[in-house]
Amino acid sequence: MNCAGILADAFERIHESVHAAVEGLSPEDLNARLDADANSIAWLVWHLTRVQDDHVGDAAGTEQVWFSQDWASRFDLPLEKGATGYGHSSAQAGSVKVASADLLLGYFDAVTEQTLGFVRGLEGHALDRVVDDSWSPPVTLGVRLVSVISDDLQHAGQAAFVRGALQRRR
Repeated sequence: MNCAGILADAFERIHESVHAAVEGLSPEDLNARLDADANSIAWLVWHLTRVQDDHVGDAAGTEQVWFSQDWASRFDLPLEKGATGYGHSSAQAGSVKVASADLLLGYFDAVTEQTLGFVRGLEGHALDRVVDDSWSPPVTLGVRLVSVISDDLQHAGQAAFVRGALQRRR
């Protein structure tokens, strides 16, 4: 398996984890917070998807799915249109509410499709390309993709934890 195959496998695992955490949940469960400052499943999945969309879109030189497929209007959140959730306060995180699992997974699936299309096409030394020189050392495509994978898996695991906690409450 080459590097592109390994990256695609990692993003496919994120896909499986997110679907397992979200499928079949009501809007009430998706938007529930375990305490006043906890992140909801809706925020966790929206955030991991927004960051993936932002970071991979930038590295691939493509428009974010959030804008190109008009997910920003479909979600209609009380946030800046380009918000990704990075640095959100508790109140901002709490303002991310979804009307359905289908909406949340629809956006996530669209971003996953674009991401997989990009990473499956990577060849040679593509992962060595610098994609962000505002850091020291500069961030390469490989480092950026591993960072997105790491963050996504952590947030998917958090969403699975919240789902389990909500189910135990019943």
